[in-house]
Amino acid sequence: MDAVSAPALAARELYRFYRAGDEETLALRGTSLTVDLGEIVAVTGPSGSGKSTLLACLAGVDEPDGGTVYLHGARLSHRSEQARAAARASGIGVLFQSNNLLAHLNVLDNVRLAQRLARQRAHTRPLQVLDSVGLDSRARARPAQLSGGESARAGLAVALANSPQVLLADEPTGELDEQTEAIVLGLLRAAAERGCAVLVASHSPAVAAAADRIVRLEDGRVMTAQDLP
Repeated sequence: MDAVSAPALAARELYRFYRAGDEETLALRGTSLTVDLGEIVAVTGPSGSGKSTLLACLAGVDEPDGGTVYLHGARLSHRSEQARAAARASGIGVLFQSNNLLAHLNVLDNVRLAQRLARQRAHTRPLQVLDSVGLDSRARARPAQLSGGESARAGLAVALANSPQVLLADEPTGELDEQTEAIVLGLLRAAAERGCAVLVASHSPAVAAAADRIVRLEDGRVMTAQDLP
């Protein structure tokens, strides 16, 4: 894939299955999608449709059994775990429902740790990262001392710590009230306007409404217009 013309993130015909005894579950069935710099793509679909599995493969946390993930035209999947982790630390911000926060560290040190793991000079100081999500005054607080909205923003700060060009978020507003959800969606939009490619897996109608494009998954495959009711 030509890195110059390639999308920021691309999945080509991803398959992922899990076995438990004689039972086999096909979580992804030839799933393909792209995300360009500066856009927000929402991945929607019912529980069990493969959204979280897709995000894990896109982040390099999990390996697809078939197909390939590309980051800026370079292959991310089917490489060593160390190589995938290095690519993720330097180029992909990941926000899972757990919010990425280590309980024994304060918010500032969580951001510092994310920057150290990237093993490269950070473009933005940790306090500036926290200021960008409105949490500079809570830098010394530990995760247990944060409200739900603060916790979501702190997790987003960790995901944005290394100024990634790709941001992946799995249900980032799932436990937030409407007002706080709007704040988080505003921060995601701000990241996209800075040139980040943002993909959000969510059940939330507000997330879908805020996206530039919607990809719907059902039974591990992307539903095209003719598939939809």
